[in-house]
Amino acid sequence: MTRLRLTLFLATAVAAAATLVLAPVAPAAPPAASPTSISAPVVGTLPGGGTFAGTFTPTRFFAQNGQLMVTGTLTGTLTDALGNAIGTVTQTVTTAVTATGTCPILDLTLGPLDLNLLGLVVHLDTVHLNITAQSGPGNLLGNLLCAVSHLLDNGNATNAVANLLNQIIARL
Repeated sequence: MTRLRLTLFLATAVAAAATLVLAPVAPAAPPAASPTSISAPVVGTLPGGGTFAGTFTPTRFFAQNGQLMVTGTLTGTLTDALGNAIGTVTQTVTTAVTATGTCPILDLTLGPLDLNLLGLVVHLDTVHLNITAQSGPGNLLGNLLCAVSHLLDNGNATNAVANLLNQIIARL
């Protein structure tokens, strides 16, 4: 489950970074990446039919105003509609991480139940009720229930997630 969340997290971070490819940004020196670092593919389309294909390699996670942020190196090639390479990108990108996923709300298992209601015999077999909230853009109720389910968490959850992700990157 943790590996799935990390994969979803990285995919979201990469998607956010891909939107920055077309924005004018001052060039920055990319940090050196280890040969066994995590990277995710990034693909996109350009106005006029061109494409972008490359990778995003996260180098650091941090919390900023309660929001999880990621800094990494985006590298790739821009091609025109005819497939001709028109440029390359190697740029440090910092963006907010917007993760989607599920939050467990209720997991209830009722054993078999036998009732005799004045001669009406009711038999209910095992019932397993599992309610999860799906968070993400446009999922108002899912977002609300996920937020409510974390009300008792300490206020440093975002910092803790950033620290754990940085530890994972350091070990790769």
